[in-house]
This record gives sequence, C-alpha cells and structure tokens, in this order.
Amino acid sequence: MILLRRCAVVILLFGGLTPGLFAAKIRQATPVEGVYAGYIVTDAATGAVLLEDNADVTNPPASMTKLMTFAVLYDKLAEGAITLQTPVKIDASDARMGGTQVYLDARETFPVEELIHAMMIQSANDASHALARAAAGSVPAFVELMNAKARALGMTHTTFRTPHGLPPASRREADGDLTTPRDFARLCRYLVLSTDVLKYASIKERMFGTGVRATPMRMDNHNKLLDRIAGVDGLKTGYTQSAGYCLSATAERNGRRVIMVIMGSFGPGRTVDKGRARDFKAIELIEQGFAAQPSAPVVVSTAQPAPAKSSSAAAPTEVPTVKTDRSPAPPEQQSSTPTEPMFKFRVIPPEKKP
Repeated sequence: MILLRRCAVVILLFGGLTPGLFAAKIRQATPVEGVYAGYIVTDAATGAVLLEDNADVTNPPASMTKLMTFAVLYDKLAEGAITLQTPVKIDASDARMGGTQVYLDARETFPVEELIHAMMIQSANDASHALARAAAGSVPAFVELMNAKARALGMTHTTFRTPHGLPPASRREADGDLTTPRDFARLCRYLVLSTDVLKYASIKERMFGTGVRATPMRMDNHNKLLDRIAGVDGLKTGYTQSAGYCLSATAERNGRRVIMVIMGSFGPGRTVDKGRARDFKAIELIEQGFAAQPSAPVVVSTAQPAPAKSSSAAAPTEVPTVKTDRSPAPPEQQSSTPTEPMFKFRVIPPEKKP
C-alpha cells in the first residue's frame, strides 16, 4: 500500500511524460529520506481530522505567520477601517526588513491590495510590516490583534510576535512566533471558509509595482504545488533554519476539500533541501487525505466573499519520510524565507521524430 501511494506521487509529478522519459527520470533520481516535526490533514467542511502525526508539537511557523496577518487585515477591511485602495506610505522601518521582500522604498506609496499581493505571493516581509503598521497604527498593536484572533479561533498553543515570521533578534526560538500544526489547520479552515484568501494565495505569478515603479518586479509564488497537484489552490509556505520548511496547503476535488499543514521539515539529517522533502510529503498527505474522507461528500461553499465596506480592485523520486524529535536550532538562523527556496518540477518534452 505504501509503495502504491509513493508511485501515485511520482505519477502526479510525471504524468505528462512519455514512458521512456518517465523511466529515465526515475533512474536519474536520488532517493531522499526527509524528516518533519509534525503534520495534520483535516476535512475543510467538517474540521474532522483525517490524518495526524505529532500535530501538537510547538514549532515556529516562519512565513506562514502571514496567514494570520491576512486574517486580521480581512477584519479591518470588513470593519471599513481600511479599503483595498487605501494608500500606504512606506517608511524607513518597512524598508529595513530583511529576508524575502519587494524592496520597498520610503519614497514609495502603494495601495493596500498591492501590498497584500506582495505578502501572499512573494512572501514579502517588508510588505507585511507596512500593512500591519498601516492597519493598526503600529506593529505592536497589530500583533495584539493577531493574538486576539488566535484566541477567538481556539488556537490555544499559538503566540504571535511579528506580522511576518522573521526570527527574533535574540535568536531564541521561545521569543518568536510559535504555533502547532493543529492550531494552524484551524486558522487555514477559517480563512478558506470565511475570507477571500484564495483570491491571493492561488496566484502563481504577478508583477509588483505596476504603475508605481519604472520597472515592476516579478513575483513567483513559493508554493510549488500550485497548478501541479490536482486541486491545490493555496495557502502559504515558510522557512527559517529554526522552523524548518513549513507548508499550509489546501486542495479541492469533486466538491471535497482538504487542509494540510506540515511543519519542521528537512532533508536527511536535518539538511537544507530547498523544501524538497516537505513538498513530497505534502503531496502524499493530500492524496491520503482525500482517500480518507467519507464516501458521501459534504458540500461546502468556498466562494470568495468580499469584505464588507471595502472597495474592490480591478528530477524526483519516492521520498520516504520519518518523524524525528526536533533538535536544537543552529546558532545562526536565516530570515523567514530569506530567498525562499523554490521546489521545481521539470518536465522534459519528448524529442520530435524526423
């Protein structure tokens, strides 16, 4: 059964290859044994747990933190406190943010929605900081709203300290954002059912700064399962050396939707593998999640609701994985998705016969 599931993962990735090329790809692939801190798969309609392993382990969410930032922004939009067109004047504190960014400049001004795109597609830390500051008056005030939202959603083992997921200056894991796979699955379910998060999280690529910058910047979504695994349309990746590779993903097929959260993933021996083991494990879990759902589908609408009072704007192989206890984080930590490692599926077209 395990072999069949792993074969299914390979077929998902290489379904477009001819038999000869498929076999060649398999021969060239290098076996990988990944590790992870914990995962969970739930039914989006009911919230029922379909699969889990160490789902209550505490782990930094890294850039997945931005999903809670989105949740609070959505509330602000619904309240009418801001609109999607509200101009956000960038200041020096935004421009100083490290890690993945869209390189905001204190001389620039962008509408809220443009910065939301940067946060959700590029995972831009500077955009997240600017949005938090603009929406609540200050970043600390915004973080208070994030924690209040977490409590309201029943995320009892979650604490946020930033709107972006960057590691703390102290480099002590306990001083940064912390959550669990189970808590984050609750957040993802809320977002999918009650907000328009997928409007942004499902976009594979987009230009940033059109109409503002002389040369707009291309943004590529770090979620490499989009448009490659059937039904996947969100949500968010994350990575720091302390957090490991994290992913919150959701997929819908034939009226059924699953939510999958995996945290603390690494390659063999906790090596940095650019998210390869995480993505393969995520694919396997999504497939198992759909297989574990009851035979009669529970139909739930995931149509994208519009916030009230807001304005609208126009070479792989099977990857066996094992759970390991998390070892102490290395002394030097990378910023949240510093240059978010990208997992790429390459499909080589067959040679044309003369």
